[in-house]
Amino acid sequence: MKHPRATLAAVGLSVAAIAGVTIAATAGGSTPSATAVTTVPTANPASTPTPATANTTMGTVDTTTVHTAPATVGGATETILVDGRGFPLYVYQPDTATKSMVTGELAFLWPPLVATTAPTEAGANGALKVVSTSNGHQVTYNGHFLYSFRQDNPGQVTGQGVQNFFVATPGITDLKSAPATPAPAPVSSGY
Repeated sequence: MKHPRATLAAVGLSVAAIAGVTIAATAGGSTPSATAVTTVPTANPASTPTPATANTTMGTVDTTTVHTAPATVGGATETILVDGRGFPLYVYQPDTATKSMVTGELAFLWPPLVATTAPTEAGANGALKVVSTSNGHQVTYNGHFLYSFRQDNPGQVTGQGVQNFFVATPGITDLKSAPATPAPAPVSSGY
């Protein structure tokens, strides 16, 4: 049978951790012999979207492995790029081949795919590279920075077209060699 004081301490630590409180726990009775400090960041629940799954938990899965998977996009089944956890990957239309425009709150909703080791690919033939940005060592595919979406689940695409993000596909054109969008023709005034 567990000691009632130890059980209450464990429950108190769990509740405090959920509330985002810094806790100092001591081993033993009233004499502190070893101290462990746990800090849990707090977030404003009103401004923090609730992810559909634990998209923030990295675990031991190599999330920088980019591979292909079928998914329904706009009512049609397509082959898309996904990370090592199976989450759909997106590109952001305003990005350039050398600069990610996704920062701050936008990067919170659309986490950049970052690498601590060389990224790998399976089933895709594009060029994977790592570019240093304010988000860290960010992974690109054919010159496009890659992102996931906090509201997605593995195999579920919910961010297509949202805030200028579009699903990354294996055949996406190299951003460096993509033809420039021509400027609109001037409108004749009739004079």
